[in-house]
Amino acid sequence: MVHLGIVITVKNKTSIQRKLRDWYRKNARGLPWRKTRDPYAIWVSEIMLQQTRVETVIPYYQRWLAEFPTLAALAEAEEDHVLRIWEGLGYYNRARNLHQAARMVIDHHQGRVPADHQSLRALPGIGPYTAGAILSIAFNQSAPILDGNLRRVFTRLYNISSPIQTAETEKQLWAIAESLLPERNPGDFNQALMELGALVCQPRNPRCEVCPLAEECLANQLGLQGERPVRKQKTPLPHIQVTAAVIPNGDQVLLAKRPPGGLLGGLWEFPGGKQEEDETLQETLSREIVEELNLEIEIGELLGTYQHAYTHYRITLHAFCCRLVSEDLQLNYHTESAWVDRKDLGSYPMGKIDRLIADQLKPD
Repeated sequence: MVHLGIVITVKNKTSIQRKLRDWYRKNARGLPWRKTRDPYAIWVSEIMLQQTRVETVIPYYQRWLAEFPTLAALAEAEEDHVLRIWEGLGYYNRARNLHQAARMVIDHHQGRVPADHQSLRALPGIGPYTAGAILSIAFNQSAPILDGNLRRVFTRLYNISSPIQTAETEKQLWAIAESLLPERNPGDFNQALMELGALVCQPRNPRCEVCPLAEECLANQLGLQGERPVRKQKTPLPHIQVTAAVIPNGDQVLLAKRPPGGLLGGLWEFPGGKQEEDETLQETLSREIVEELNLEIEIGELLGTYQHAYTHYRITLHAFCCRLVSEDLQLNYHTESAWVDRKDLGSYPMGKIDRLIADQLKPD
């Protein structure tokens, strides 16, 4: 077989499948989502595992299925509750898409996760990787997958020197994934590849001495495994200064709910915003509160400074204790606002930094 310059012989393919299968049987971790064939549970695991480490996902996965044991239970839940259960995993679009997709499955697929690629891809949050994972693992269909682990395994296995961020390389890697996939037990094979990437073919210091595919790996033979995959040089992440206002009213504080689209959509926050050029932090906060909520505030002491990194930028957030001067609140950006008892702040889904602020405000 020839795919875009990569030659995969029948002998080579058979050897890779056999060695990987034998290795996986002996070394597979007993992860909770590997103990079920429920398409919904497998779907949840695959969404949670996007850009998140396995050890982080396990308790969230277990808590999610305890709270929403069926697709119908998830579809019936309120978004705030869904986001509260997800809170801490980050990339909250994943939770919102999963919630919306569950409702679409109830409405359009009689409550059953569809078993065809086109229908799965039509659901929000399901791309080609997730569709392939669900089809191969839950439905035993010969559907290829390609994620970060597999990109690393394939570029080393076939010594691919072109940057993995290019469309041409991506097409080449999908072709390899499809060519190597066996007809029998494709889900186990896909999981074995992922497991190999997680446990052996690691980003740094790959454990080639224990790799079942060491003899087949071209990069290993050439001593280039540390140089694969090739990536385009990254530009430094921008660093943004942000402010937030903690506005009390007796035992209550003001929260505002972000609009559903975009970063942290649908989550509650202490209102504020990004510092503009030539502004002090206090000037930023005063301006943002007027623009977003039509409120005037008196800014007091600094409550805390918090660091956080998102995918495309880093922030430093400065939270200030504030006093409300005017009370003519208008929602110019947020979808809701609420005066919340400090003891009830845990019931409102928030991003990581806002949760840190809320924890500081809990009554003793």
